Amino acid sequence: MGYGHETSWLEPRFHRFLPFRLPIAHRLWPIARAYLACAILPLMLSSCTASPDMPPWFDSFQRLPIKTVAVGTQRIAYLDQGNGSPVILIHGFGGSMWQWEYQQAALSSAHRLITLDLLGSSLSDKPDLDYTPAELVTFLTNFMDALGIDRASLIGNSMGAGLVLGMTLTHPDRVDRLVLIGGLPDKVREKLTSPLIQRAIDTQAPVWLIRFGNWLVGRGPTRSVLQEIVHDPSLLTPAVIERSYRNRKQSGFIAPVMAVARSLPLWEDGFAKRLGEVSRPTLILWGAEDRVFPPQMGRDLQATIAGSTFRLIPEAGHMPQWERPETVNPILRQFLE
Repeated sequence: MGYGHETSWLEPRFHRFLPFRLPIAHRLWPIARAYLACAILPLMLSSCTASPDMPPWFDSFQRLPIKTVAVGTQRIAYLDQGNGSPVILIHGFGGSMWQWEYQQAALSSAHRLITLDLLGSSLSDKPDLDYTPAELVTFLTNFMDALGIDRASLIGNSMGAGLVLGMTLTHPDRVDRLVLIGGLPDKVREKLTSPLIQRAIDTQAPVWLIRFGNWLVGRGPTRSVLQEIVHDPSLLTPAVIERSYRNRKQSGFIAPVMAVARSLPLWEDGFAKRLGEVSRPTLILWGAEDRVFPPQMGRDLQATIAGSTFRLIPEAGHMPQWERPETVNPILRQFLE
């Protein structure tokens, strides 16, 4: 997916490794920028490093207090609001808690609402792990234990929905209700309809090359990914793109994302074949304009999970809870009652 520019002279050499295309640029500028970065970056770090408790790109959260909790030896960032039956919001592949910004007030009025950055994501620690589905289910179990939550309703978007399903299949006694938003079907790689996301998942590039490519082309790949998962382009303001870009610039961001992608076959072997065993009350929400997984995937999930309910969200892409909260939030509130 390009950006309306002609092909760069670098692209024939590097494009087969990168999950995005390199736009052409003045050939001397990347070199000059590299020299400038090497010269002044060490001097800037002390004054430009954001506080992990008050990151500047979470302005739309209206400065809700971001907490941390130790899960084993790892520090996990999360929001904890409201009272009542616990509800945990789980973001998807390469995401963060900001994707649930429009659910904070709507759901915390009647529930204890927990929104976390998963292990390996955004403000949470990013240890060197395989990030297999089983490891992430164990992490979520330990996270609930650390917060003193015995049982909760789980809401997951995209691969976060896969984690919700894995948790339900592994520890059904810990799950009250589950909501699957835009995911996660079986045969993920076969059913992906977004070439951009497919390329990102399938890339064999080393971490250092992806990091360099992201630095070189700036916000272009972030903008392209958001354009792929959000149906309404008017919602992708410069502030939204900047927030997502800064999230992806977090130290250690790339390796866990690639590890999760490599672990997809374990999802197929460990959980996808058992989707028919899900017995907890299940709501499936899907954006009508989802370009990552078409709505038919949601209907297939409904046919597989006995007693589940499927709702199609008009004028929404892969994150309908963010793109159309005025439609999604009343549905969530009714289901969680």
